[in-house]
Amino acid sequence: MIYTLIAQAAESTSKAPVAPAPPTFPTAAQITAFLYTFGASVIVCFVIYILLFYILRSFLRRTEKDTGLLILAISQIPAIAIFLFLSLKISLFQLGSGGIIDWIGQGLTALLIAALTYLISLLFTEAAVAYLKDYARKTEAVWDDVLIPLLQNFIPVITYIIGISLFFSSLGVDLSGIGLAIGSITVVLGLAVKDILSDFFSGLVLLVDTPFKFGDVISMPDGSIAIIKQIGIRVTKLYLINEHCEVYVPNTSLGGQNIVNLSRPTTHYAYTIQVSVRVDADAVVATNILQEIIIGHPDTLGDIDEKLGCLDSFAALREAEGDKLSKKEAGRLRLLVEKDVNNQLQKLEEAFEGFVMEIKQLEKGGLNPEELRSIQKNYLEVLNIVGLAVITERKGKRLRSRLEEQQTGKATLIGLIREWYQTWLKDPDLVFEDQNILPDEWEQKIELLKIKLNKIFQKISNPGVDETRLDDYSIKFVEWLHDNFKESNTAWKEPQVQLTDIQGAAMQFSVRFYVDNIQLEHWRRGNRVQNEVRREMVRRLRQAYIYTLG
Repeated sequence: MIYTLIAQAAESTSKAPVAPAPPTFPTAAQITAFLYTFGASVIVCFVIYILLFYILRSFLRRTEKDTGLLILAISQIPAIAIFLFLSLKISLFQLGSGGIIDWIGQGLTALLIAALTYLISLLFTEAAVAYLKDYARKTEAVWDDVLIPLLQNFIPVITYIIGISLFFSSLGVDLSGIGLAIGSITVVLGLAVKDILSDFFSGLVLLVDTPFKFGDVISMPDGSIAIIKQIGIRVTKLYLINEHCEVYVPNTSLGGQNIVNLSRPTTHYAYTIQVSVRVDADAVVATNILQEIIIGHPDTLGDIDEKLGCLDSFAALREAEGDKLSKKEAGRLRLLVEKDVNNQLQKLEEAFEGFVMEIKQLEKGGLNPEELRSIQKNYLEVLNIVGLAVITERKGKRLRSRLEEQQTGKATLIGLIREWYQTWLKDPDLVFEDQNILPDEWEQKIELLKIKLNKIFQKISNPGVDETRLDDYSIKFVEWLHDNFKESNTAWKEPQVQLTDIQGAAMQFSVRFYVDNIQLEHWRRGNRVQNEVRREMVRRLRQAYIYTLG
């Protein structure tokens, strides 16, 4: 019994709480080492800061790329915080470990993670997005107005979620319970918001397929015309032209519809007008009158020489107001420059056809140095038509050549294109937004033109294994030039007038014509042209005493 009591007393004594050890304070030597290390770290970080944000910045200013300058500009303040926290973290090792030192270390780690998270998010939303947009403008990609806004909103959220998790983990917070709870809640929410998730994944499908881009004109199933404004995570924002309002369509609903994109493959759009003529009229005379009316409008497609000849007879056009030109004068100036553009395009296509024939003759059995020099010489003559010249620069020990615009007194394709759209901007029917739409559209096409020609130039300069495929690259370029840049000949898009029916005292004619760019005039250019053509038809047919209501 006594031994039992002694054992219980000993056990209770062993379980008695142990008094915490008194906090240890850094010694004078440790504090001195901390200060020396902190000072050295600050000096090293200061040197790195100077190298990055002053010397490197001055070097990047000499280059043509501004992405590096943008990265330095937006990372300057976060970099100061990162350098400071990192210097304190490194110096803290000199104070030993345990107690408050460990708490301070965890706090510095958490602050360092927070600064890095903010920097990464900033680099993506500002620098990466700006680079992707600039890159997309130099390609035929359509995701610059579709995919980039989604990434711009989605990636920072993921970055901050990961950063916050690491922030609390570095402070010693156990997130396993929170993660399990979030997982359970996610399952419940997934079942509750399955329609929203369906819209989200439908939006991803739209981004992959890219059936349209920002600013495209599409036809809705109910017949209304809408403009693509934005593709969001769940809904797509459309602008209805006639109603002047915005509509938000779930991505699932939009993805399940037959989308008619009126802006592709070009912004030319065909309109058809039904008109009645007296049954006793000469059908040939009526056809010629209707043909002259359509040809005479400056905003329809057709043979330019014929359009210039019929322009003065078109009466239903805007007259000169203030400092603005009349519609006829502005149209005449634009058509004259466009004629020069088409002639230059035709000359370029013919030059490429001859260039391809030469390559096909020389490439049999491979190209020797003399044959390659002949091809390069002929390609330079092709570049003169466009307005490009070869610039050679020395990069270290190597010479590098690239194509640049040349300023010459003679007409070149690039110069004529710019003169053409600048003359187009004098059109009195254009609205304020068109002053940016036309230059942006054609400057992007000019940039693509230079990039494609430069790629062919690099292939010709160093053909390597592609020496038998140089003609294929040239043929693909001509196809792109005709289909995606500008058509030099639009014979199949010229107006068509057909006698479709005879009913009672009237002959029914169907008149089909193309409007040059339906995106202009706040997407109402086609409606205006159609209305002016109708009015001119009534005037001219009445003047010939053959108009009837049918």
